[in-house]
Amino acid sequence: MYGPGEPEYCQAGQEEDEMSATERELAEDAQWKRIQQNTFTRWANEHLKSVSKHIGNLETDLSDGLRLIALIEVLSGKQLPKHNKRPNFKSQKLENVSVALKFLEIDENIRIINIDSSDIVDCKLKLILGLIWTLILNYSISMPMWEGEDQVAPGEKGPSPKQRLLHWIQSKLPDLPITNFTSDWNDGRAVGALVDSVAAGLCPDWPDWVPADALANATEAMNLADNYLGVPQLITPEEMVNPNCDEQSMMTYLSQYPNCKLKPGAPLRPRTNAAKVRCYGPGVEPSGPVVGAPTHFTIETFSAGKGKVEAFLRTPDGHTETLECKFNNDRNLTYTCKYTPQCEGDFMVIVKFSGREIPKSPFRVNVNNSIASFAGRHFHQGD
Repeated sequence: MYGPGEPEYCQAGQEEDEMSATERELAEDAQWKRIQQNTFTRWANEHLKSVSKHIGNLETDLSDGLRLIALIEVLSGKQLPKHNKRPNFKSQKLENVSVALKFLEIDENIRIINIDSSDIVDCKLKLILGLIWTLILNYSISMPMWEGEDQVAPGEKGPSPKQRLLHWIQSKLPDLPITNFTSDWNDGRAVGALVDSVAAGLCPDWPDWVPADALANATEAMNLADNYLGVPQLITPEEMVNPNCDEQSMMTYLSQYPNCKLKPGAPLRPRTNAAKVRCYGPGVEPSGPVVGAPTHFTIETFSAGKGKVEAFLRTPDGHTETLECKFNNDRNLTYTCKYTPQCEGDFMVIVKFSGREIPKSPFRVNVNNSIASFAGRHFHQGD
């Protein structure tokens, strides 16, 4: 039985847990909304650059209609009807926003659902986000034809914008099971694969990336896309790896890839392949090295692409030391490693290329006390 006050204590604890869960939900809700607001603002500003305009706060900066009109003119390539260039009164702001919405519905045949001019003028963020998403769907995802797409016959219902973008990405990434615009992108590997798919050799190491290094993965891939494919970071790497990143933000960012173009001078390189690295020399032979005598081995990387070469020596007592890998600058792209064993026993030589162990690594090397003992052992074996 519970003592006096114990049921109340349990109930209070339960309420506290429920409150914590509610608070967590609110925090997660706030995160995706903030990410979406940031993404949509960056998307709008990318288009407004051409007319030297900028949105600082999406919630308030569209309220007079001027930047909304400018954005629609850039997107549509058309000039909107006459409107008030200096709206000081609410009625003038309402009129400007009405001009923009009417143009979208009548001239561009874009359905505007549950949004009227007062929502924009009154700075209702949720509805403003809905309007910007409508623009993104129509001007960044639905309208342009992408390479490899089949033309939909007149009167035939085509795929939705979401299906269309997902199908295109899946066609580019046959080796990755991409099924959504949220969790499949959180470890950064998928965007690395996409960058390398649209520009072979720009991000060839993505198969070697570790999911735990999500932020580093996303940062490398998105920087390459920004610098050499002209794909602006409408979301940041930190936002991409955030579990609360919403699919509309991801779709907005990814919709830039189908029409991106590789810039001249991009640093393309072959995919690294640790399996094609060769390692040879007395320092990795099963027997031969002796205590106190320097030994060496060679790592050849000519057929393996460009990658980081690492070598380690593990002593019989389990201690591991890093070996210097000296690049020889020869036609076979070889590295020389040296070490001097200080005791007898079984040593392990570990060789890695781009973070992966090469074939036959670790190499087991038995070290003897002297050259004489090594020679004597072989003499008796030959008898």
